[in-house]
Amino acid sequence: MALFDRKNFNGEVFGAYVDQTPNLNRNELLKSGAIVQKQEYAALLPDQTGGNYITIPIKARIGGEPDNYDGSTDITTDSRPTYTHGRIVIGRAHGWTERDFSSDITGEDFLPAAAEVAEYWDDIDQKLLLSTLKGVFSMTGAKNLEFVNGHTSDISDNITDNTFNETTLNNAIQKALGDNKAAFALAIMHSQVATNLENLKLMEYMKYTDADGVERNLTLGTLNGRTVLVDDNMPTETVEVPESASGKGDGYTYTAYTTYVLGNGAIEYTNCGAKVPYEMARNAAKNGGEDTIYSRQRKVFSPYGISFKNTGILSPTNAQLESGSNWEVANSNEGSSKAVYFPIKAIPIARIITRG
Repeated sequence: MALFDRKNFNGEVFGAYVDQTPNLNRNELLKSGAIVQKQEYAALLPDQTGGNYITIPIKARIGGEPDNYDGSTDITTDSRPTYTHGRIVIGRAHGWTERDFSSDITGEDFLPAAAEVAEYWDDIDQKLLLSTLKGVFSMTGAKNLEFVNGHTSDISDNITDNTFNETTLNNAIQKALGDNKAAFALAIMHSQVATNLENLKLMEYMKYTDADGVERNLTLGTLNGRTVLVDDNMPTETVEVPESASGKGDGYTYTAYTTYVLGNGAIEYTNCGAKVPYEMARNAAKNGGEDTIYSRQRKVFSPYGISFKNTGILSPTNAQLESGSNWEVANSNEGSSKAVYFPIKAIPIARIITRG
């Protein structure tokens, strides 16, 4: 392929192919309306902390009690607080090396094509998103726990009624947002959970027709008026139940499945770019000659209304994203006694934990 000729490799052209490659097997979470791009934030990086942390102010709604307008009562005024929404840039890089000799003896070019690189970064991005969601639901502190507990519906430890059924989703979103539950638009679940719902005839899959006119099922369905995405990368956990202290019950294990429910725009995404996102290198001596493609990316995945508070990290690892100590509900940063927090009912992110 001319695109990969070591003399003619064009990183910008290769990057354009990566960005534009359609792929029906892309991770469903990345395709969902829960992800909204905020590319304008990338321009703020040079002016902010170290070029790796973005602080965005969110205006609170105006409020206050009205005064009686009777011609003699003075009019009082209020000022609204501003929530600080911190976003961390996540940098990742990788490369792929192939030897000339491998091509010589097989006649094949083993360097990855643009579509393969696009799929690779889709997989990486989804891991970043899942690590972010895990961190958000690991937060501690009174106001943060108000979100975590209020936006979690865990029925997996129930003796009965512990699987996803016709009321599970509706009850969970009402618990999270109350009369604002219409903000939720989609759920992302493991195929085991989706299969149970299929067996109950509660969910149907949408279809598409490919270029050859063949109709196929999408991993995309509907439940309670919400779109359902099916993805086996959704979290699972093996839970051990010890033997009853009375000796009357045997110990056992079960699998707990996490389903995430998101509203449109629940995750804001910014592609911050790298100085050299794609490049090719040639080492003529090593192993008789070999080529390497390098790829780099810097992106932000920010849950709306929840702030990454650790400004001392240049690029968080997945483990740091999963640490609840690095996250907090966006607030006015006026100290624990005076701080005003972003309204919990305005954060369209929830999780449901079931046995299937």
